[in-house]
Amino acid sequence: MTKLDDVLADLAAEGDQLEQLVASLSDEQWRTPTPAAGWDVATQIAHLAWTDEVAVIAATDKEAWDAGVLEALKDPVHYVDNAALEGGQAEPADLLARWRSARPALVKTLREYPEGEKLPWFGPPMSATSMATARFMETWAHALDVYETFDAVPAPTDRVRHVVFLGTITRTFAFITHGLPAPEEDVFVSLTLPSGAAWEHGSPDAANTVCGSAYDFALRVTQRRHRDDLDLVATGSVADQWLDIAQAFAGPPGEGRVASA
Repeated sequence: MTKLDDVLADLAAEGDQLEQLVASLSDEQWRTPTPAAGWDVATQIAHLAWTDEVAVIAATDKEAWDAGVLEALKDPVHYVDNAALEGGQAEPADLLARWRSARPALVKTLREYPEGEKLPWFGPPMSATSMATARFMETWAHALDVYETFDAVPAPTDRVRHVVFLGTITRTFAFITHGLPAPEEDVFVSLTLPSGAAWEHGSPDAANTVCGSAYDFALRVTQRRHRDDLDLVATGSVADQWLDIAQAFAGPPGEGRVASA
């Protein structure tokens, strides 16, 4: 199995799990507000469907992609959110059908994308594997918002390693997007996956380290939890500052979540 196959299989599993929940909801439940301010369940699913669709366009239709980029430039801060809010106005059955169509289309497109080539995106171009990893991160994070809405968070799995990986390699981006100079120092990340397996990145000799739960690290880099509520320990000024601003997703700095009482 290639790395791409691995990510796509886990992306499908994560989507299947979320689909099982939302397919059982009443129309009224689709309008339930989630922990993401201003987003109900329908908005969450609309965002996932829209992003899958746009990724397919980026990979297959240059003219449509270029037109979309020009549209995004008119309001880069709100473009993605507006698409989610607009899409979320659809009838739940139609929205579910849309997402069910977008998911396999994305998998097929990424699996067939020429090896070694990169897709254009709103940030730097990405390989098919990187795009699949980004889609996994988004699916995992937005699914968590939906699960928490109904107190139905599933048991953590080692699939979270994809979020951990993306959160780690976007460290420089996190500093830049917050208007801060990107430190050159290495950070050693040593985490424990839900299965108990170790996950590491960087040099163990680094002066800066982040240690703790891989699941909690994923919550932090997707800004689903405040740092104070997580089992993470930073050693060194760079690692400490990074945990304050960690952000695996593209776009402007997120507002994050407040600490629990």
